[in-house]
Amino acid sequence: MLKPKRNKFDKLQKGRIKGYAKHGTRLTFGIFGIKTLDTAWLSDRQIEAARIAATRYMKRQGKLWINIFPTKPITRKPQEVRMGKGKGALDHWVAVVKPGMILLELDGVNFEIGKEALRLAANKLPIRTKLICL
Repeated sequence: MLKPKRNKFDKLQKGRIKGYAKHGTRLTFGIFGIKTLDTAWLSDRQIEAARIAATRYMKRQGKLWINIFPTKPITRKPQEVRMGKGKGALDHWVAVVKPGMILLELDGVNFEIGKEALRLAANKLPIRTKLICL
């Protein structure tokens, strides 16, 4: 029996998020970080909101690293459009996140400021997270 041919669009299907993160599970740049406890799609707007919340609280002291990037395109069809007629237009981009991934890292601030900045950033995200330190 022949296997079905794969094309370049196969990897753009919706899919399931199964298992735990294989890479990006350790602090590499900073001494504080936010680790995920859930699976999710994080949109580019949610990631940016978390970044802004953390940098505003730190008053731009220290350094913040974002370890995820939205690489999966999500399409939508307009409201009240009939079925068929092809795939919808690009709506937004998401980052696929698995449990154990480090989302944000922070360095150059004391423990109290870093803890509060990452707490404010985590409140902007729709998933459960955990603060980790070196």
